[in-house]
Amino acid sequence: MPEPLWAPDDDAWRRAADLVEWSAPFDAVWEPRDGRAHWFPGGRLNASVTCVDRHAAAQPDRVAISWEGEPGDRRSITYGDLLAEVSTLARGLRSIGVRPGDVVALHLGLVPEAAVAMLACARVGAVHAVLPTPLPAEALADRLESLGAKVLFTQDGAWRHGTILPLKVRADEALTAVAGIEHTIVVRRTGMDVAWYEGDRWYHDLVAADRGGNRRRASGAARAGEPVDLPSDHPFFLVSQAHHRGRPVVVTHGLANILVTAAALHEWGVGEGERLWSAGDASWLAVQVHGIYGPLARGITTVLYEGTLDVPTHARAWEIMRRHEVTTMMTTPSVLRTMRGWAPALADTSPVESLRRVVVYAEPSEPALREWAASGLSHRPVVVADGWGQVELGGIVHLSEALDPDLVPSVEPAIVDATGAGVRDGQAGELVLTQGWAGAMLPGTGDVAAATDHHWTNRPGLYTTGDRVRRTPEGGLEFLGRTDEVISLSGQLVSISEVRETLLGHPFVERADVIERRDEQGGRYLAAAIVLDGATPEHALGALAGDLNETVRDNLGGVARPRMLIFVDRFGDELRGDERRRALARLPLGDTPEPKSITWHQVLAAAEHLT
Repeated sequence: MPEPLWAPDDDAWRRAADLVEWSAPFDAVWEPRDGRAHWFPGGRLNASVTCVDRHAAAQPDRVAISWEGEPGDRRSITYGDLLAEVSTLARGLRSIGVRPGDVVALHLGLVPEAAVAMLACARVGAVHAVLPTPLPAEALADRLESLGAKVLFTQDGAWRHGTILPLKVRADEALTAVAGIEHTIVVRRTGMDVAWYEGDRWYHDLVAADRGGNRRRASGAARAGEPVDLPSDHPFFLVSQAHHRGRPVVVTHGLANILVTAAALHEWGVGEGERLWSAGDASWLAVQVHGIYGPLARGITTVLYEGTLDVPTHARAWEIMRRHEVTTMMTTPSVLRTMRGWAPALADTSPVESLRRVVVYAEPSEPALREWAASGLSHRPVVVADGWGQVELGGIVHLSEALDPDLVPSVEPAIVDATGAGVRDGQAGELVLTQGWAGAMLPGTGDVAAATDHHWTNRPGLYTTGDRVRRTPEGGLEFLGRTDEVISLSGQLVSISEVRETLLGHPFVERADVIERRDEQGGRYLAAAIVLDGATPEHALGALAGDLNETVRDNLGGVARPRMLIFVDRFGDELRGDERRRALARLPLGDTPEPKSITWHQVLAAAEHLT
């Protein structure tokens, strides 16, 4: 294993920094500070200028955003149009008192207004945070409180699975428990009736407010839409991680950190061709960094799709790629597995002639899935790249099949055992990074520091990832799971310990384990093994399972809800906790969602086959 080299590669990062627009040059690529790298000190810039202004000046008629809604409506927004919309919303934000450093929460689906709001926040120096639309009111209130938001964007309703999520209703309910929100900006998406309260404003009214008036007012409005000059380490956006000590942990990403890495990863790692589609949710970090900021920083077209891929038919993903002439598709292995399952029954999965590249991220992908994506997805050969990254590192960091591996900055990954020594090829160990990465989150305090500083302090001079991996014969990395109790599901981080504590809070639950299982397609899901306090009739388990799942959903959100509940008669002391969880993960129970009843003897039998 090499000696710790946390010092980054100056030449690689200086080359990456040349991809963005600087209003003032930085003094150095990085400087050491408290055991970490401080990036691009002295530099000043604005993300809106890099992603919009310079391209609007050079190619105003080029399409920046090619958007499609779940019901089938579509919009094409050129860079010239995007500049006008972002500048107008920036003026609107300033008119309601939004200033640099203020937090703006975006409770929006992947509609054009979401991308415009992100860029308008960047333009005025506000710090944005994108929240998942399926969050229930209680979980939304927790997120808003932890963010300290001043302004909330939401929609009257959002299309999902062919139905409408009542976003404004949920936001109103959440705001009864949250102080500090001064304005709620509502995008009219579905036309449904919504209640109206003090501080509520329609999005279209806010952006229309300064479009009229005399020349003097127009001149002032134009100045109000100008980008603010910001230091390189200005907070750019916030991301809620898995819970820590009962509260969401909110990490902060810096302006230059994200912009430079997004541009570099797109240019040399991810984005082949002129149209990239990141098939995912607006709240996913990778969608924001690699699906919006990366493509726009490099002046190409990003394809945004609002809904789910099963509406109106399972052919929707292929239709989107053909209709929008997608050249690079990015998504999670879970989405690809679902598409692979749909493909045999579809009448038309004809070749997507434009598609050249597929990038998977957020969770491990098995070779069989990558092989299908390389040939069966489009019925023609495409390159499949496997991306690894973390929320703390600002998105994808390590990429197989990079477009130009000699130019994309490297973290020089290594694998170590529990003592910190390097492992032999083929052996499992923890992945560590031996060179610095500009996209790393800004230092935090309190719960943020407690939940994240271990990455830099466990092995001084290295970044410890918490991921168990081994080197494949081809030289790649095979990801085997986590060393801690946090996993990524559907692009979001879930704390296993938080799910377990939530289940243990139920009056009928005596003991609980939360485990990760794999379905027949290779996808990962959460399951919970539960020992009840007292006897519960077999016919009552269904109702109890529903109650337990609703408890988790209400406290932690739907993605944290276990897909399977396993009721066990007892937990014996014959197995250690890790052995018990591994045995529970191996039990042949099928993937059907109804609750399962098993005995401890069945768990012991499964444990006999562990290796």
